Amino acid sequence: MSDMNRIMTIAAASLFASPALAAGDKPFFSLANTDFVVTIGFLVFIGVLLYFKVPTLILGMLDKRAEGIKSELNEAKALREEAQALLASYERRQREVQEQADRIIAHAKEEAVLAGEQARADLERSIARRLAAAEDQIASAQASAVKEVRDRAIAVAIKAARDVVARQMTAKDAAKSIDDAIAEVGQKLH
Repeated sequence: MSDMNRIMTIAAASLFASPALAAGDKPFFSLANTDFVVTIGFLVFIGVLLYFKVPTLILGMLDKRAEGIKSELNEAKALREEAQALLASYERRQREVQEQADRIIAHAKEEAVLAGEQARADLERSIARRLAAAEDQIASAQASAVKEVRDRAIAVAIKAARDVVARQMTAKDAAKSIDDAIAEVGQKLH
């Protein structure tokens, strides 16, 4: 009702101030005076506004608008806080993912070092096995070569001995020699 008192005060002030501004020489409270008619029209207009509670409606609409703005501000504040929380959550996740990626990279480096060491050890073992196999092959080739040289030397010696014996031996000595060899073989087999 304080708004209504304000409006009434303004209307009364305009009513009392109007006689000083009256048009022409006509009395103020006469319907022939345009200032008086305008003042009465203004007061009737204000009365109609008050009768239909227009100031209350306007104040209600302003209050609703203020409440709407206030709720929009509260909603915007809530959305801002939610966005900040979401941003903090994403930043935390990003840090966690970065830390996980760093751990994966460190683990991969460790595995690469271990795999390199394992490969080096496997290579050293493989080289050692191949060297041992090569040494065995060399030893076997040497033994084979020595055996072959011996066999060849024996074959050459036998041939030379046969030639020498054949030149020196007579038919009787050859028959005796064969008989002795047969007897010796017979004894060794039994």
